Amino acid sequence: MNKVMLMGRLTRDPEIRYSQGANSIAVTRYSLAVDRRFRKESDPEADFLNIVAFGKAGEFAEKYFKKGMKVVVVGRLQTGRYEKDGVTHYTTDIIAEEQHFAESKKSFEGNQETGFSRPARPQSALPEDDGFAPIGDDFDDDDIPF
Repeated sequence: MNKVMLMGRLTRDPEIRYSQGANSIAVTRYSLAVDRRFRKESDPEADFLNIVAFGKAGEFAEKYFKKGMKVVVVGRLQTGRYEKDGVTHYTTDIIAEEQHFAESKKSFEGNQETGFSRPARPQSALPEDDGFAPIGDDFDDDDIPF
């Protein structure tokens, strides 16, 4: 099984190109900075991964994704190699199968204005209308249907 799920911030705006031929298809590339959960003191804090999206997914990324935006990408890992000037180069890309926004547009725009790369409010703070209701003291575990 070859499945990759990543959440990170775009390091640059996506770049779109179209393949040549009778049935040209969109090919969009962008880079994602993914924080490392555990690291040694001298290691970098993030990995920078190359994402490739084809067709409608590529057009979507080019239209809606911007540098600094936090997104989730689900896809597969693909390696390749090519020769240039007699030197073999190896590549590793994530081929996007799904792409999702990982923050609201308002949060992203707020981060852009303030220059913060993280949300301004603490992660533990909930919005006033989060869709959840407090559970009263009379709640019983037997009320759960599973």
